[in-house]
Amino acid sequence: MKRRILSFTGAGIFLLAIWQVASMLLAKTLLPSPVTVFQAIPDLVQRDLVHHLGASLWRISLGMVLAVLLGFLLGLLIASLPRWKNFFDPLVYLTYPIPKMALLPIVMLLGGLGDLSKVIMIVLIVTPQVLVAVRDAIEEIPEHYYDVYRVIGASSWQRFGKITFPATLPAIFSTSRVSLGTAISILFFTENYGTEFGMGYFIMDAWMRMDYPAMYAAILILSLLGLVLFVALDLLAKGVMPWRKSA
Repeated sequence: MKRRILSFTGAGIFLLAIWQVASMLLAKTLLPSPVTVFQAIPDLVQRDLVHHLGASLWRISLGMVLAVLLGFLLGLLIASLPRWKNFFDPLVYLTYPIPKMALLPIVMLLGGLGDLSKVIMIVLIVTPQVLVAVRDAIEEIPEHYYDVYRVIGASSWQRFGKITFPATLPAIFSTSRVSLGTAISILFFTENYGTEFGMGYFIMDAWMRMDYPAMYAAILILSLLGLVLFVALDLLAKGVMPWRKSA
């Protein structure tokens, strides 16, 4: 743990050093120094930054939870029941290449301008990734694992709890880590439409007002939010998968 903290600290210092040098070489009005940006943060807190951050955190958390649950259930059904596989597999392959962001106007028409449309966009993009990962993880489980439990008279739920569910956990967490960055990008884009709260709205509003210290500070805070969520996923993975040395 100490080594990891030192690694994160070293990486952070390195990035700040690059930022400082770039600020000195470029126009400081366009790229303020880290010190200038950090000094702007207390003022942002008085400008409802916490409200904006809370709105984004709620949307991304709800969207990720719903996407993981839906992706897990569909992946389980597809891998376990041939009829579901024959029905859903073609749908997944046909719809996966569709640029989901192009669906935003339709989602906003049907879901409104509030939180619902933003959560739906996260679910639409993340769910297929989780679905495919869970399906593949279940299909890779050797059949003789189930045979052993059938011999001892284990029920279907016991086989699920002892074999199927644990086998899907690494795939779920690995996919969630990758999807988290995608979800934050989606949220940033969608928060520019039909809302007055959210980090995406806050950043673009600061940009249009040419308040560059506030803009960079908000970008930094949004990045830190992503880091916190990523670390939380890491800790949760270690808690639910104690058999893995590194989750």
